[in-house]
Amino acid sequence: VQLVESGGGLVQAGGSLRLSCAASGLTFSSITMGWFRQATGKEREFVAAISWSGKNIYYQDSVKGRFTISRDNAKNTVILQMNSLKREDTAVYYCATQDRDGSIQNTRPSLWAYWGQGTQVTVSS
Repeated sequence: VQLVESGGGLVQAGGSLRLSCAASGLTFSSITMGWFRQATGKEREFVAAISWSGKNIYYQDSVKGRFTISRDNAKNTVILQMNSLKREDTAVYYCATQDRDGSIQNTRPSLWAYWGQGTQVTVSS
């Protein structure tokens, strides 16, 4: 299983970034996918998750209305569109999968089976 994130970078507060995660080695179209983030000195935290069909989505409260998770099962890709970014969104962002049709409300990192290497997002004021 391989998850490869891209799209991170440096952006000013109020700006936007689009993160992508390309997956391989798994049956992408039948599994739950998600994004987590980890700021320096803090624990890894849940950001958003999407069901295999894309019909069910769950967000952390702090990103609701600003972030949008989506997926393209034909391309084995999951996207995190981040708008109205804030300094507190600065973190390494990780793509993850439960490698099954798991609950989108599984927010604990230990419940997710595979992880990407992460991509840095830095929001400046």
